[in-house]
Amino acid sequence: MVDLYEKIVKMRQEGHDLVLVTVIDKVGEGPSDIGKKMLVVSDELTFGTVGGGSLERYALKRSQDVFKTRTHLTEKYTLDKNLHEPYSVTLPMVCGGSVTLFYEFIGVRNFVYIFGGGHVGAALCKVLTPLNFHVTIIDERKNIIDEFVGGDAKVFSKFTNFIDEFGIKDNSFVVVCTPSHLHDYHVINKIIEKKLHPKYVGMLCSLEKLYEYLDATYQIFGRDVDLSYFYAPIGLELGGGSPEDIALSIASEILSLHHGVTSIRHMREKTDAASRYW
Repeated sequence: MVDLYEKIVKMRQEGHDLVLVTVIDKVGEGPSDIGKKMLVVSDELTFGTVGGGSLERYALKRSQDVFKTRTHLTEKYTLDKNLHEPYSVTLPMVCGGSVTLFYEFIGVRNFVYIFGGGHVGAALCKVLTPLNFHVTIIDERKNIIDEFVGGDAKVFSKFTNFIDEFGIKDNSFVVVCTPSHLHDYHVINKIIEKKLHPKYVGMLCSLEKLYEYLDATYQIFGRDVDLSYFYAPIGLELGGGSPEDIALSIASEILSLHHGVTSIRHMREKTDAASRYW
C-alpha cells in the first residue's frame, strides 16, 4: 500500500507540483468514502483513489485546472446523470447521492522572475519570499548577483540570454526593473518574440518611457500584438516612492492577479494608456 504522505515528501524533494484530492463529504450511495485520497502528479501519474469511475476521471481532469491556477478548490458532484442540483457538477453516473472533493495544491504559490537585482528587485524579493513564491533574480552585473541576499535562484546572465536559454514558465509573473530602459524593452520584446505565456509582465517605468515603449513595440509587432498581460506603470497605487514602498505595491498587484481579484484598480488603468493602447 502506498503511503501518500511519504510520496508527497519524495515528490516535492524532486521538484514536482502536486494536487491531493480528498473526499470531504458524501451523501447516499457511491464508491467514495470520506477521507479517501488521490495524489495527482500529472495527467498520467496518480496514487490512491477517490472511488474510481467517472468521478475519478473528472477529478483527474479538474486537477489539471488546479495545477494551472495553483490554488485550492472545493467542488460538489451529483452522482446521477438525471439530476441537476444548484452549485453541483452532475456526472454521468447512476449510483445517486453526492460527493464533495477538496483539491489541495501542493507546491510554491507561483514563479516570479525579477529582471534586475537593484534596490527595487531586492526589496521585492524580501516581500515575495515569505509568501511562498519561487523567486528567480536575473542580472548581468556580477557584483549584484554575488552580493544579492535572498531568492530561490540567482542567475548571472545577459537579460535576454536568460530567456533564450531557460524561458519562463507559463502563467508565471515577470517583473522588469533592469538598470536600463533599453534592457527592459528587450526583455519584454523577447517574451513577445518567443510567444511565451506569462500571466503578468510588469515594467518599472515613467509614463513617458511607457508611451515610448508602446509606440516602438507596435511598430515592431503591429497593433494586434497581445499585451493583455503587460502592466505599466507597475503596481497598485499605495503611495510612497521608496524601493520598499514600490515593492509592496508590486507584490500587492501580483497577489491580486494570483487570487483573481477584479475590484482593484491597477496603476496602468489610471493613465490614458489604458484607452490609447489597451
